[in-house]
Amino acid sequence: MDCTFFTRKEILRLHGRYHEMAPNVVPMDYTKDPDVKLPMQLIINMPELKENPFKERIVSSFSEDGEGSLSFNDFVDMFSVLSEMAPRELKAIYAFKIYDFNTDNFICKADLEQTLNKLTREELTAEEITLVCEKVIEEADMDGDGKLGFADFENMISKAPDFLSTFHIRI
Repeated sequence: MDCTFFTRKEILRLHGRYHEMAPNVVPMDYTKDPDVKLPMQLIINMPELKENPFKERIVSSFSEDGEGSLSFNDFVDMFSVLSEMAPRELKAIYAFKIYDFNTDNFICKADLEQTLNKLTREELTAEEITLVCEKVIEEADMDGDGKLGFADFENMISKAPDFLSTFHIRI
């Protein structure tokens, strides 16, 4: 409870959800096998994520094993960060990780292209995507290196007050 924004009751409810996805794998008592992990495929099919175009990126951003599988702690962390109670700064860190597709700690033109394609369900033309990506980098790249570091990203989303308000799911 100390590491989340949830009450004991909410954590128990999350455990129930985690257990329901794979009752034959997830124990009710973790003393025998504390290292249970559920595969990404089970997690991304949850109603809260199923329609999200970033579902795989969200899950992999919280996966400690780097393979997309989530332990119960990873699962609670994901719901905690995406809860309405999480502070803006924490949400910004994970939003940055989700949009950093190539995981190089920068959001480059290729990352922005993937983000736009997911957001628009690939309805923009290549020219439109290029134009938007160039404009975003031009507007947000404070140090002129052609890509967005975390400080650039944080500055950019601070100018869009509703950006992180959409960055949540309910349990």
